Amino acid sequence: MDTEDLWMGGFFQKKIKKTANSPQLRGEDTNQKYFRPSRLPALNTRVRSFTFFNPYYTQPPENIQLPSTLMATAEDTILNYFSVLREAAYFSEGEGGGCGTVGMAAIPYPAAYQFLNKEYQKRVSYEKFFHSFRGIGHITLIKLNKVKTSHYFVELETIEGSAKDVTFFAYYYGFITVIKEKESYKIHDMTFHGEDFLCAPYHGWDHEAEAVVDVKYGEWCKLVKKRYPTYKNNYVKHIYFHGTDGHDYLFVFFELTNGTDVEIAQFKRRATGRWIPIKIDPEKCLKQR
Repeated sequence: MDTEDLWMGGFFQKKIKKTANSPQLRGEDTNQKYFRPSRLPALNTRVRSFTFFNPYYTQPPENIQLPSTLMATAEDTILNYFSVLREAAYFSEGEGGGCGTVGMAAIPYPAAYQFLNKEYQKRVSYEKFFHSFRGIGHITLIKLNKVKTSHYFVELETIEGSAKDVTFFAYYYGFITVIKEKESYKIHDMTFHGEDFLCAPYHGWDHEAEAVVDVKYGEWCKLVKKRYPTYKNNYVKHIYFHGTDGHDYLFVFFELTNGTDVEIAQFKRRATGRWIPIKIDPEKCLKQR
């Protein structure tokens, strides 16, 4: 497993590089799917004024107590966490962006740290938390979706600085676990993955949900007898197929801003009609061939 680095308060997991796929173009229209950035509206818009930080910006992190109303539900916690961080900016020596002070500078970070539960704060000190935002000048939460109990999918658009004094957009997706601590819901864990905009249009098939199902679960696992047309709602893809074992299956994917699909969940339908979660590892199927 790759070494985990702390990034933006969460654990950043580097993508495993694959060398089997050769370069291939897919046509101009298809390529634009991968090259164009997101135009989704911001979800983290709850903190609209600097006055929110008036009680906190002169206080050390350990003295800050946020109102429990900010963490009344798991969704509130995530939305308010990223709302606090939206205008935060931390550029260290040798990198920069903008002209002069950016946003609210470092003022939001101590308040944002209070959205982490006690166990997470034991793993990640405030100093490490603060430095994990280095180079980031703006954060926009563009996707939020509940995956299962206490577990949420997020996608972020950031504006980052550089040694050239120019800024660039970068996109990340990740998963956040939120659990109840006393009367509030707090963040228990965060993991993030970076998005690449040049891999999918030039390499392979495993960026498309339909191809993933056909190859990994069809060819490798010999499970797909008939795949039905994809049902897509916004960025969520539902792929149904009838299995060679006589059962019906549902695989859920989320489409990222870079145009690639990420597998989120697998379900198998029982005779009663109820969908139950399952976990099929296609790599095991491949090894058994």
